[in-house]
Amino acid sequence: MGRLDGKVAIITGAAMGMGALEAKMFAKEGARVVATDLQEEKLKEVVGEINEKGGKAIAVKHDVASEAGWKEVVKQAVDAFGKVNVLVNNAGIVIQKNAEQITLDEWNKLMDINLTGNFLGIKYVIPEMRKAGGGSIINISSVSGIIGIGGAAYNASKGGNRTLTKNVAVDFAKDNIRVNSVHPGVIATTMTQSILADKEQKAYLESITPLPRLGKPEDIANGVLFLASDESSFMTGSELVIDGGLLAK
Repeated sequence: MGRLDGKVAIITGAAMGMGALEAKMFAKEGARVVATDLQEEKLKEVVGEINEKGGKAIAVKHDVASEAGWKEVVKQAVDAFGKVNVLVNNAGIVIQKNAEQITLDEWNKLMDINLTGNFLGIKYVIPEMRKAGGGSIINISSVSGIIGIGGAAYNASKGGNRTLTKNVAVDFAKDNIRVNSVHPGVIATTMTQSILADKEQKAYLESITPLPRLGKPEDIANGVLFLASDESSFMTGSELVIDGGLLAK
């Protein structure tokens, strides 16, 4: 308990899956949480549970691809809790199509959410983190940001997050703003449900993961919590791979 005492955290994609678990875990560890998502009703359930258990959280309906939306989220965080110390860029979508199959509209939609959304979040929290004396930004990438498995646009967006992380980490280290990326392997979440429903695909994904199980949301949330806390105070520009050994093969 108390690993995030005194910190204010914005977590996107917090209505379900890893984002919801991160929001609950952060609140349990003492953070005041600004949980955002487009799925307003599910988001309110997550925030309601946090507050019922004695935590402090607010829900903000939020399109991460909207610049105006990001300005409003940061404003609400500061109005409610006075500052911003942590940003978790968790929101994202998957389109499992190769470069020949994917349409330009699908490509642009995925990039807007998975990459531009992260850039906008970074852009608008940096001034508030500077005022607070520093902060921690965690970008949820993927093993698909390092190797060529997954859809073309998904890979490109996650690879972009990986190198955006390093650029921002170098540029803002002087402000004590740390920026790291997390690279999950195959995690059983709502987002991967349709992929894992295919028995052949599920068997293949299990076969390329050396540990004898697929990942769980808490496997990732624990890593994100570590990066948000002062325990990782000398880490920036790093890639935290949580993949059951997939990249080791």
